Parts: sequence; C-alpha cells; structure tokens
Amino acid sequence: MSKRILALILATIVSIIYGMTFTIAKDVMPKYVEASGFIIMRVGGATILFWLVWLFIRKSKAVREEKIEPKDYLRIIFAGFFGVALNMLSFFKGLSLTSPISASVLMVSTPMIVLILSAIILKERMQKRKIFGIVLGLIGTAFLILYGKSVGNATNATLGNFLVFVNATSYGLYLVIVKKLMDKYNAFNFAKWIYLIGFIMVLPFGWSEFQVINWAIMPMDIYLKIGFVVIFSTFLTYLINLLTMKELKPTTIAVFVYLQPLFATIFAISLGKDELTFVKIVSAILIFIGVYLVTQKK
Repeated sequence: MSKRILALILATIVSIIYGMTFTIAKDVMPKYVEASGFIIMRVGGATILFWLVWLFIRKSKAVREEKIEPKDYLRIIFAGFFGVALNMLSFFKGLSLTSPISASVLMVSTPMIVLILSAIILKERMQKRKIFGIVLGLIGTAFLILYGKSVGNATNATLGNFLVFVNATSYGLYLVIVKKLMDKYNAFNFAKWIYLIGFIMVLPFGWSEFQVINWAIMPMDIYLKIGFVVIFSTFLTYLINLLTMKELKPTTIAVFVYLQPLFATIFAISLGKDELTFVKIVSAILIFIGVYLVTQKK
C-alpha cells in the first residue's frame, strides 16, 4: 500500500470520528459541562497526551529532536491560536447552541476557505469556476446561518451556526499555516508546542466554567464521551492530520470535511438527536455544489 493511499484512508477515519463528535459532544454540552469548560478538558487532556507520548518516543530515530528556527516561532503561535484556541472555542460554543447536522453542514465550507486563503497567502491562481463555487457555497452557508432553525436542543441556532462558520475559517487558516511547518519538522516536535500554547490561550475563557462542573452528578456514559472527545476527536485526529499532511496538500485534506455531514447525519438521526429539514437540505446542496466547483480538476 502506497503512503498516499494510507494517508487517504487515515483522512477518511478522521472524518468518521469528527462526524460522531458532533453528536457525542452535544450530549455533554451544555447539560453537564459548558462549552468553554469542555475546551479546558479537551485541550488540556490532549496537551498532556502529546507531551507524554513525546517523552516516551523522543529518543527514537523516527522522532529525533529538531531545533526549531526562530522565524518559525511566530508561525507556531499562530497555529496554536487558529488550530486550537479559536478553532475549538468557537466550535464547541457554536455546537452547544445549534444542532449536530447544521454544524456538520457548515464545516463543509472549510475547503472553500482553504482555497481563498491559499490564493491570498500562497499566491495560488483563482479560476472563474472556483470563484463561482465559492460564492455559491457562501450563499448556502449564509442561508443556513440565518434560517437554519434546528431541533435537538438548539437554543440559539443563528449564533451557533455563525460560530461554527468562524471555526471552519479558523481551521482552514490553520491548515495553510501548518503545512509549511510539516515540510520542515516532525509532527510531534511542534504539535506539543501548538497544544501547550493553545491551552494557555483557552485557559482564561474556560476556567470559570471548568471550576463549576458538578462531577458527582455526571453519569458514567458522559465520562466516556468526554474521554472519546479528548483521546479520539482531539489527540488522535490532530496527530493523523499532521501525519497525512506529509503526503497530502491542505486543500486535499480539507476535501475530506465533505464526508463529515454524511457521518454526522447518519449518527445523529440513528440516535434520534436531530432531523433533516428543508433549509438544511437546500443549504447542503448549495454548499456541496460550491465545493464541487471549487475542487473539480480541469
């Protein structure tokens, strides 16, 4: 099996995990843990895991310690902000206010955002077809944000959908930023720093909510769902994304976001956590057409 095929399989696994996360995290928030308090557990737990694993494998030849160039420190700080802090704070807060299906559909806008940012930052050419696709996708996104009133304990769907879109934008910028780091360093050598920086950034926002968590009333299944989000949805998926970036371009990895609504919808509806609506279907069609035009090869 070639490295590229393996990278594509791993990227698909990441989409399945993310698709499940929309519903699993929604079961935890906001009933047992508020969004920002959950982020403290998610980022803090992943940071500990990254540093522990690095301590065990740092002497291996595969993960030798590399000296980070001073000019890359700022890029790592930005990666920590956009890939961890802003990304996760806006996602979990948005998910706590909207429904799993709406959130997953909005995440499909990520590849279009990556294309726009690649054109601005990496100076890639923008074709007319792709520009039209971006406009169409953004119309679908705006339609869902403004009119995608949701079931499934969606307390403020409009604000929630907007925050999920902020998350998609932040994640798209992170993919563009971190690509240059992956070309120079081993994933573990800077991932541990990205998460430590991100944890420091989210601490002021989530500490008060983390302190008031009532652990005594939390059922065992909620503990397990928190563990799933920390270990699988955060640590494992971010590590896999960093490893696949060795073989795949940011725009290719972003394309796998398209699978998230499929898995999220199947998982949410099968558990009775959400339902399809006309607005969600129309928005999804517009976004997917836009995404198709953006990613279609000549």
